[in-house]
Amino acid sequence: MASRRTKQGATVGVAENGNSAVLVTIAHDGALLDRRRVNLTNSSLPTHPHHHEGSWAVGRYLNTPGARQLSLAEAVSLVERVREAAARGARENLEALAAEVPVPIGSIAIRVCPPLPPTTEERIYDNRAQTFADSVMYREALAAAGEERGWTVHWYDRETAFRDAAAAMRRDDIDDFLQEMGRLVGPPWQAKHKLAAAAALAVAGTRRRGHPD
Repeated sequence: MASRRTKQGATVGVAENGNSAVLVTIAHDGALLDRRRVNLTNSSLPTHPHHHEGSWAVGRYLNTPGARQLSLAEAVSLVERVREAAARGARENLEALAAEVPVPIGSIAIRVCPPLPPTTEERIYDNRAQTFADSVMYREALAAAGEERGWTVHWYDRETAFRDAAAAMRRDDIDDFLQEMGRLVGPPWQAKHKLAAAAALAVAGTRRRGHPD
């Protein structure tokens, strides 16, 4: 059963944007099965606690609108609350997706995460890390939720996603294929939908050619 699922299961491509993500699910033959946008956290929590609240806690951007004084301990606690909420949101959204897609899902493709310092405090203090630590947090939540469901996690590079999809689908160019997919499904079909679809197609095409995980 596990082997059949690996070879024939659908793939979810993810294009995250803050605490939300576009999920495009592709069958093993390249057919579009589902397209949706999900939120991992609700409006009661900040979307970028490392970058905003964390930065304020260490003295960055305090002259920007909405900035407020808070301690590093308060910022770290807030990050952990958002992380826990994102984990719940990821589990709930992937569970809902799996229940509604008509075939088993075997894998999920998520944008590769850059290396970060190991602790939340270090990520906040590091001027470079705090700019993308929140995005990584949401990607990691989706990856963990996928793994909990037994899905294989594939990490894709945004710079090569379309080229990888074209190669996996044995096409010189994937643009026409994606345009037709968008025409069939209807709007919205934006750059993030195409990216998520390309990431999933790269996995689906590779599997169809006989290279399982």
